[in-house]
Amino acid sequence: MTPQNANSAIVVNEMDFSYGKSIALKGIQMEITRNEITAFIGPSGCGKSTLLRCFNRMNDLIPGAKVTRGGIWIDGVDIHSPDIDVVELRRGMGMVFQKSNPFPRTIYENIAYGPRILGEKRKEVLDSIVEKSLRGAALWDEVKDRLKESAFGLSGGQQQRLCIARATAVNPAIILMDEPCSALDPIATARVEELILEMKKNYTIVIVTHNMQQAARVSDRTAFFYLGELIEYDSTAKIFSNPSLKRTENYITGRFG
Repeated sequence: MTPQNANSAIVVNEMDFSYGKSIALKGIQMEITRNEITAFIGPSGCGKSTLLRCFNRMNDLIPGAKVTRGGIWIDGVDIHSPDIDVVELRRGMGMVFQKSNPFPRTIYENIAYGPRILGEKRKEVLDSIVEKSLRGAALWDEVKDRLKESAFGLSGGQQQRLCIARATAVNPAIILMDEPCSALDPIATARVEELILEMKKNYTIVIVTHNMQQAARVSDRTAFFYLGELIEYDSTAKIFSNPSLKRTENYITGRFG
């Protein structure tokens, strides 16, 4: 077990990660605090999404992908320990992807799907979870009379908020977001950002974003990655106003990347 602060939800300890012979992450050391929003920024291919997918071990599905040194501890538990149930690990995390991916089902069934998989069969309980999740995603008032309609009938922004509601329906502790607004227009993006800020009361949120203005608007702490290394990790206010390293400043100001 690695030492960690009681407020840390996730600890990454000197971790190297490779896809076969290709090194994707080198010596990553960081702690992610509970009930905060942590943004990962950096140019394409720098390791942001790779690290995000290490947290729920989604990279396990890629042949040859593996942690070669160090590791990750969530709530003090080594997630690569042989006795870890990976399905159970993933249940404790919601995942929201770049492109909204509602199931080809009704709005109601998109939300009820996860709780049903976990064994919940009582209609009154499922009804309550659906309403609570949609309210939490600021979507209930827009869809409460359309619950039996296909989720594909929603706008892009509504579909993304539905996917966020679906992620919260199984009551995870951590929400992972991989560029959740990159396919949305500015109005839909603003709605999702408001939602993310509201959600941190109940969840630890990690968001990968190419949009530095978005990182500045929503996150408490920002991590800047470059070529598989964590270059700088600090409060968002400091990263954007007074970064410690020239490389960070150059990226923030658009001199490269």
